[in-house]
Amino acid sequence: MKRVIVSVINDLVTDQRVNKSCLTLQKAGFEVLLVGRRQRKSMPMDERPYKSHRMKLLFEKGPLFYAEFNVRLFFFLLFHHCNCLLSNDLDTLLPNFWMSKLKRIPLIYDSHEYFTEVPELVGRPKVQRIWQKIEGYVLPKMQEMITVNQSIANLFHEKYGIKVHVIRNIPMRKMLPTPASREEVGLDLQKHILVLQGSGINIHRGSEELVDAMRYLYDCQLVIIGGGDVLPILKEKVATNNLADRVKFFPRMPYQKMMAITQLADLGFTLDKDTNLNYRFSLPNKLFDYIQAGVPVIASRLTEIEKIVTDYNIGTFIENHEPETIAATIQNTLKDEKNLAMWKNNLIFAAQNLCWEKEEELLLKIYEKYV
Repeated sequence: MKRVIVSVINDLVTDQRVNKSCLTLQKAGFEVLLVGRRQRKSMPMDERPYKSHRMKLLFEKGPLFYAEFNVRLFFFLLFHHCNCLLSNDLDTLLPNFWMSKLKRIPLIYDSHEYFTEVPELVGRPKVQRIWQKIEGYVLPKMQEMITVNQSIANLFHEKYGIKVHVIRNIPMRKMLPTPASREEVGLDLQKHILVLQGSGINIHRGSEELVDAMRYLYDCQLVIIGGGDVLPILKEKVATNNLADRVKFFPRMPYQKMMAITQLADLGFTLDKDTNLNYRFSLPNKLFDYIQAGVPVIASRLTEIEKIVTDYNIGTFIENHEPETIAATIQNTLKDEKNLAMWKNNLIFAAQNLCWEKEEELLLKIYEKYV
């Protein structure tokens, strides 16, 4: 059996796309070794049918972290046998590319976003240029790659002239757990439940305005599940405006536990702003999680998100990011029982079609070329 080493820069526990890719690689006939990092606050790895290795680093953020991770990954790949490499995102690509050339083995590249245009880099042009140079050095030398939606695939193809496969980050149908109870997770029994989830609750994603909108929503409770750089700001807003009874925070958690809570919601939110190319063409994981959980969606009008919400008729849109507008949209949506019932019915059909079991059919064809 051929062995593939899969590398990703996160701590492995909550990355469902990488987990699903590893399971699909097993179906394609590979022995899988997943490599990532262990942070001080990392959760323990759950039991999986493939091997994993988490590197403990001296640095957890900043330039020294990226440098240390890439050097450590290079030597890990150098001293571990494999027949194929799978690199997830630009921050693992360079050592994988060099190793593929050194060992003369195939490299698969899966870009989970348009990395060089994320807001964390757009505001730091010197750092952005470093990543752009790495991308510009490697991608023209590759024959094909994978990414998460057609808009981003078009950007890569137009820029580098390579073939780009689209594999959307859609949950497995069988991964939906039994819903939690409101009592056991401490949610109000009388209020409408709103949910915002994700591992990247960061700037320009609408979370600040959503929390501000809660000042006008006395009969709602907002549940925020996950992590990100804007969370301290959100918690400060909650404290300043005395919203502790209307906004409840949950940390990053295993997927099953998160989805058990998400299913309690009346509405789910994806409110990214059109402030950079990465967000303009984003197709967030949480959108598909809401669909699998049967939760109608309120979204901002971004190309890929609008297409899904409109084609399946599973929710509505905000017209701008003013907190008053968001609050009014939520109030009007919750009053519209006819539309809510229709969306919930449409979500059943959407969940059957938008699942990993269908998405991985193309992925298997890609992987089987390397077995």
